[in-house]
Amino acid sequence: MPEFPHSGTYLKSIRESSRSLRQKTGISITPEAINRLLLAPAFTTTFKRVSKAHGLALPLNFSSPLDELNLLSILSLLNFASGYRVQLHSEVSRGAWDTIRAFAFSLYLSSSIDGGDLLSANGIATIDATKVAELMGVNVYVERPHDTIPGLTVGHLGGPMFEVVNLVTGVLNETGEVLGNMGYPNLGAFVAEALKEGAKAPPSPDGAQELDVVLERLVRAIPGFRDMADVDDQPIYCFKKALFLIHAIVVRFGSISPPPFPIPNTACSPVFTDNVLPSMLVHLGVIDLSSSPVLSSFFPGAESAENLKPLLAAYTGPESSPQVVLQEGPILNVDQAYVLRAAAIDACELIVEAAHTLGPLPNDGSLNWLKELSLLDLDMWIWAVAKDRPDYRQLERFALKDTIFF
Repeated sequence: MPEFPHSGTYLKSIRESSRSLRQKTGISITPEAINRLLLAPAFTTTFKRVSKAHGLALPLNFSSPLDELNLLSILSLLNFASGYRVQLHSEVSRGAWDTIRAFAFSLYLSSSIDGGDLLSANGIATIDATKVAELMGVNVYVERPHDTIPGLTVGHLGGPMFEVVNLVTGVLNETGEVLGNMGYPNLGAFVAEALKEGAKAPPSPDGAQELDVVLERLVRAIPGFRDMADVDDQPIYCFKKALFLIHAIVVRFGSISPPPFPIPNTACSPVFTDNVLPSMLVHLGVIDLSSSPVLSSFFPGAESAENLKPLLAAYTGPESSPQVVLQEGPILNVDQAYVLRAAAIDACELIVEAAHTLGPLPNDGSLNWLKELSLLDLDMWIWAVAKDRPDYRQLERFALKDTIFF
């Protein structure tokens, strides 16, 4: 794992390390490919509707804003398991995000019913895998033939759901222990203090200094937010879950007046790179892997005109499709996943830069909104449209098992 970025350079380090790694590994992103997406009917006819589908509605009764902040913080901390998307759909008929969200709700509701606070520092420090599996509603046993009795099968702990449960339990236990050692009653209390520290930063027009302070505070303190690595002796910084949490706070509390705690400006935030963003940007022809010695064997033919034409066109098929068995996408290793995630961060930066200088646009002004395209609205469109169109839902996404970062 690399050293932390220097104070005040966290956002810069994300952008610079991503571009450097993307270029070093031979991944191509051309102006032509970017403009093709920006002007594609698939993008222009859905952007305003789809980019607002943030999925952060929390249909629960909270005792206080800090209570809600704590749940939102836990939800963001556990925003991973994408590598088990196919297996989760098979097990609980939900993808990773919906599974984790339902689990967070169960933690909250169980605390209300049982009287014990599973969302406190002590609660998450001491929760065990059995309780996690129960609240997630997953089976952590796999059936195997008995060693000596023919025809008899017995259950053994193992399989993908067992892996997910252990990842979730490990992150919760570790975070609870860290919070307890620092003297915080729960994760929300720690995040609230980080927001207050950020508000003390010197003001800047885009809020970058305040955001940088909050991000650094989260990443340095909580191991589950340290989304960074060395790839080919080069550091790469993503910090997806920490950035997601900060923006989720803006979405949930930014419209309250007065706000219950300082609300940072996330306009300058990089995107929250996971497996969806890079996979979709490959399928939509922006990220070209064909010349990358590291990744050229993945997503074969994605850049071909035959594959791109229907995906860039407006969708005219049925709004819902028959239930299909999701196909596992390419299985990547840690380094390969970081390379693709870095490419997505850089691609989104380049897309927004291109949109702001795009021309000529239609005289009727119907596409003038492109001049105001923001990184986080673009992030949300890519993430949400992957679920919005039936043909997009069937597209392969790369998978990385055994990670707690996305």
